[in-house]
Amino acid sequence: MIKNGNYTYLILVGIFITSLIISNLIFQKFFFLNLFGLNFELSVGIIFYPITFLVTDVVSEIFGKQKAKQMVFSGIISTIFCLFVIYVANYLPATEWSPVDNTTFNLVFGNTALAVGASMFAYLCAQLIDIRIYHFLKKITYGKHLWLRNNLSTIPSQCLDTCLILFLLCLGGAIPWDKFLILFAQGFFFKIIIAIIDTPIIYLCVFYLRKKFNLSSGEELK
Repeated sequence: MIKNGNYTYLILVGIFITSLIISNLIFQKFFFLNLFGLNFELSVGIIFYPITFLVTDVVSEIFGKQKAKQMVFSGIISTIFCLFVIYVANYLPATEWSPVDNTTFNLVFGNTALAVGASMFAYLCAQLIDIRIYHFLKKITYGKHLWLRNNLSTIPSQCLDTCLILFLLCLGGAIPWDKFLILFAQGFFFKIIIAIIDTPIIYLCVFYLRKKFNLSSGEELK
């Protein structure tokens, strides 16, 4: 029988891992977005990737630092397994009548290994920094000012993540170097906007879970 707290934690881990993996799989498609009068040229993967930082902060707030770290490493293991599945699928030859032939499959998933490798390294560094900063701020603010630790932990970790993953993708040849600065600037700025937008979302999630588990402000579920 799964306890209520563990069940909620598993749901959050599921959302976290799904957001992480799907962002890596769809990263090769880029689109234009006009937001607040500004034009962005972004990977579709960037839309869902910030969810991982939102979930990390919710888990850190309700379940504690150790559970957040466990979730991060679960994400790494899941991503490695996903990479293995794609490698096997890409290796097996398609039949003549297959709706998706070898060329098309390789075109879509051919750079997945590079993307996943780059993403895993960037993701691990960024998430661990996010958790460390979040709990440092939580300690010095005595569990108050949730908006402060949510944004001040997410923004620098997202900056590091954006820089690292673009650097590694450019280094591997998946993205041309002349796109680095514009994609970094637009991607990081977009993530800042998302971090600000998700502040009321994390307040709602934390308020709901604190009420659900009868926790006081700053208290974590044991």
